Amino acid sequence: MTPADHLAPHLAPHGLTVLGRCPTLPQDGLPGAQSLALIGPCGGFWEVFRGSPEATDGAPDPLDRWARRVLEHVAGQTDATAVFPFGGPPWHPFIGWALRTGRIWTSPVALLVHDTHGLFVSFRGALALREAHEEPPAQSAPCDTCPDQPCRTACPADALTPAGYDVPACHAPLARPEGADCLSGCLVRRACPIGQGLRPEAQSAFHMAAFHRSP
Repeated sequence: MTPADHLAPHLAPHGLTVLGRCPTLPQDGLPGAQSLALIGPCGGFWEVFRGSPEATDGAPDPLDRWARRVLEHVAGQTDATAVFPFGGPPWHPFIGWALRTGRIWTSPVALLVHDTHGLFVSFRGALALREAHEEPPAQSAPCDTCPDQPCRTACPADALTPAGYDVPACHAPLARPEGADCLSGCLVRRACPIGQGLRPEAQSAFHMAAFHRSP
């Protein structure tokens, strides 16, 4: 059984899965860890989270608090250390880690794209493991064989392009009636043919509302 397989029964009850693994490097600042497992939502996640105390207590940052509680519990069960993409500075380099997994790439619109989750890939945290990780076979980004690349033209505000992410341009239409469809879920992410149906609309709307409240 690989370390990733060992994590699965601890993650599945929470609607979480290993989205990719990579070896650690000295600059990661994780002494004692030889590999990282990046953790994100899978089937059932939204129902689990919506039924949690964090989702209903009215306090700020419910998803971050839920992720910290759950992944620190899983870490204790699996002799791992939980690390998170929030709570900084300092900030852990999740994007760099993702690109080292061999399962995640930079898409034509600068967002990360996953081999099975497409543009809906997101990380609730990572588990730093004592076990080493073998490099995966080289793969090509799914975008390389996507004939239409609909993500390129899906954003009505042209906020997501190969040049990067124009955050003010993304925010602007969300406060107007024409932004209602975007608030139900980013049109660019929804345009990706990979991962269709993996994220309930309510989950996407939750993330978009949180984004629009942010500075």
